[in-house]
Amino acid sequence: MDDASVTTDTPVSGVVLDIDGVLADVRHRLHHLESRPKDWDSFFAAAPADPLLDIGADFARRASSTHVVVYLTGRPDWLRTQTQQWLDEHNLPQGRLLMRPDGDRRPAAVIKLNHLRALRKELPVDLIVDDDKAVLDAARRAGFMVQLADWMPRDGDVLTEAQEREGRT
Repeated sequence: MDDASVTTDTPVSGVVLDIDGVLADVRHRLHHLESRPKDWDSFFAAAPADPLLDIGADFARRASSTHVVVYLTGRPDWLRTQTQQWLDEHNLPQGRLLMRPDGDRRPAAVIKLNHLRALRKELPVDLIVDDDKAVLDAARRAGFMVQLADWMPRDGDVLTEAQEREGRT
């Protein structure tokens, strides 16, 4: 058999999934961000207790059958171990985990677009799924296909403020 006749089932393009608000229900910890000053330490410390958003998990599992899964989160890198454990505990597909560099307070749209541009040099990206409209708008303008994850009810503007104005998640 020559090499031209060999086929592979290995996915050759990726689907990029956010975590908070797409896979993880963060509503139980948003109260830490409603006060002044915001209690970021408690907000992030509660992340391992996030319930799974079944719709997002089902999407991730279906996507993993045809695509490389890449997780792109605005969480700071110091939460890498806890985030990976959370993904594993919920039996989510294996995938690369891209995170916000520690101390980087730029808006989520800026951070994530930088990651997406770098990722695109390594892997064709077929779709980005995020709950942050600013991230999706920036990705769309950069030529990516996007899908809004609107399955977690948003309680006011607390999460958007944290993602875009505070540059924290």
